[in-house]
This record gives sequence, C-alpha cells and structure tokens, in this order.
Amino acid sequence: MIWAWLGLLLAALLGVPLFVLIGAAAMIGFHQLDYDLTLVAVEFQRLGQLPGLEAIPLFAFAGTLLGQSEAPKRLLAVVQAWLGWLPGGVAIVALCVCALFTAFTGASGVTIVALGGLLYPALVGAGYSRQFTLGLLTAGGSLGLLFAPSLPLILYGFVAGQLGTDPPTTVEDLFIAGIVPGLLMVAALSVLAVWRGLQRPQTRSRFELAEGLSSLRKAAWELPLPVLVLSSIYAGWVAASEAAALTALYVLVVLVLIRREMKLPRLLDAAADSVRLIGAILVVLGMALALSNWLIDQEVPSRLFEWISARIESPWVFLLLLNLFLLAVGMLLDIFSAIVILVPLLMPVAAGFGIHPVHLGIILLANLQLGYFTPPVGMNLFIASYRFDAPVTTLVRASWPFFLVLLGCVLLITWWSTLSLFAIG
Repeated sequence: MIWAWLGLLLAALLGVPLFVLIGAAAMIGFHQLDYDLTLVAVEFQRLGQLPGLEAIPLFAFAGTLLGQSEAPKRLLAVVQAWLGWLPGGVAIVALCVCALFTAFTGASGVTIVALGGLLYPALVGAGYSRQFTLGLLTAGGSLGLLFAPSLPLILYGFVAGQLGTDPPTTVEDLFIAGIVPGLLMVAALSVLAVWRGLQRPQTRSRFELAEGLSSLRKAAWELPLPVLVLSSIYAGWVAASEAAALTALYVLVVLVLIRREMKLPRLLDAAADSVRLIGAILVVLGMALALSNWLIDQEVPSRLFEWISARIESPWVFLLLLNLFLLAVGMLLDIFSAIVILVPLLMPVAAGFGIHPVHLGIILLANLQLGYFTPPVGMNLFIASYRFDAPVTTLVRASWPFFLVLLGCVLLITWWSTLSLFAIG
C-alpha cells in the first residue's frame, strides 16, 4: 500500500487536480481499512442533502452578476464623491471599493483584474507613485473576504457546521463576527494611505454635496444590499440560505428588469461563470468530506491535538504557530481548497486550546487573505504582475508595507478574540 501513497505524491508533483488527489487519498485510506469504496460516492449524495448548501451557489450567482455589471463603477463614484477630498482619499476609495467588490465576488484575483484598469490611473493621477499604487492594489485585492456575503465565510460556516462544534458554528454568526476585523484591516490600510497622502502634494477633489447626492441616487439600488443582507440575518428574519435567495433575486431584478444592464447573452455568461466556480468548489468539498470521515475514523485530529499539546501548552504560542502555518498555506492553496481541507483537522485541535470555532474561522480567513500576496509565491502577486505588466519582484517590494500593516492586524485579530466575538455572545 506504500506504493499507492507514493503514487499519490508523484501525482501531486505532476500537477494532478486537487479534487483527484483528495478523492484518491480517501479511497486509499478506506481500502486499507477494507471499507467499501462506495463510501466516497455516498459523501457526494450526503453533500446534496446538507442544510444551507444552497446559499453558496446563490450568493456566487449574485456576486458574478454584480461583477459583470456597471455596479463597481457606481460604487467607485459614490466613495470618490464622499471621500475623495481627504488626504489620501483616492487611495481610501480604492480600498473601500476593492473590499466591497471582493465581498460579493469572493475572489480577490477577480478584484485586481476587474478594477485594476479603473483604479490604477486614478491613483497615479492623484499623485501616488507607481510603486505605492501597485502595492496598494495588490494588497487591497484581498480585502473584503471577512465581509458578508463572502463565499469563503459561507463555506467555512458550512464545513464547520457539519463537525458538531460546541458552541455551534453558523453562517449568521460568521457574518457578524467578520465585520469589525474586516473594518480594522480596511482602516489600517486607510491610515497608511492618509499618511502617504500627507507626505506629498496630490490632486484632491473638493467635496460637492450635489455630486455626492447624485452618486447616491445613481447607486441607490446597490448600496442597500449589504445592509439588507446583514440586518435581515442578524434580526432573525431569514436564514443564510433564504438571504442568499433574496439577494440573488434582488440583484437579478435590478440588473435585468430595472437597470437593463444584463441582456440575455451576458446573463447566460454570468450564470455559466458562477456554475463553473461552484462546481469546482463542490467537487473539492465532496471529496474533502470523504477524506475527513477517514481522518476522523482514524482519530487523526485527536492524535494531532495530543501531539501538539505535549509540546505546546500556551494557546498564545499555538495561535502564533497557527498564523505562520496558515500564511504558508495561503501562498500555496486557493482559499476554498484550504478551508475544506484544513477545517476538519484544525477545529478539534483549536477546541482543545479553548478557541471559539467562530473566532477560529476569522483567524483562518484573515491569514489566508494575507497569504494571497505573501512573498514569494502569493497568488495575487502573479495576478497583479499580469494585470499591470510589472515584474513579480517589483510587486513584492511594493506590497511589503501593506503586508506588514495587515500582519499586525492579523495578530491583533488572533489574540484579541473580542473583536470577533463581542456581537455574538
């Protein structure tokens, strides 16, 4: 059987798709135990029966529709009109728009590609250097993953919810828990932008109330959406899956019937894009559930906790090592794969150290968000290199100040659990 595991390692080195590797690992493990290999197929059937699953494709569809419409330009105009007069205002505008866009699309690389053409000339025109602009957009592209209705937040809640955590982990709690840590990261980078804005003369727009009100009117259909999603869930009016359905319907009606921006061909393209994204996530998730069952059957999480607790006594030290581990994972894996693979392993270990499962989710996503542009192989470094036609080494140098600021935020979020948990009790 050792040859089977070596063959799996070779397949990984050759670039075999992740879902194949996970499924093969589960099948090898079950075969060693003389279990029926149809258990892997059973997990896919069970996946379709799990409550709340429909929230993932519905939010993905709504985010894809928004991303392919003119909504990003309208949101940019709103933030520009109300914040553009500040020192560093244009940079704050860029950060806020990136966070909003990433929250709804759930993919930071998409933010860089979609908004880079709008934000790069605006930042350079406002007097920022090319290096600062590249660093800000590379780092800003990963902001927003902690804000509802981010797909990684929903996916973590879905995976953790199947593990029977104590206290229970819900998507609704994660939506609330991510607000303050997410705002902290946006605010920290905004302070850096203001500080840089005060250092050099810039072209700043004057605040015009008429322009501000006009921008609000033009974006009147998009602006209430995050508030409606959060308030309806937090008030207990709807569950996350129902909020997802309402969000998708709202976006569909606004963009197709009211604004008439999504004609049938574009609508079909958006639907196809969201189906491809969700299909990839669900295939990995189904395989990961099968692998998780094998790991739990073999008591791997409990053995891992025993091994770690024999060497580490302090939860603070464990959290520090967890941060370093997650940063490395964030460089190498996309966030969806990392969630479905790591959560079943990390949840029991973190519970042994007394870490709240919702807080663990915020720690996990904050670190993976940072890992997107962690040198030397963070995914956003290469996406930004392609988008802005700049060497990766240039982007590494440009993003270092932003990386250090966000790293400080991640450590604060990790060790000050109240930031995540104060609103959920």
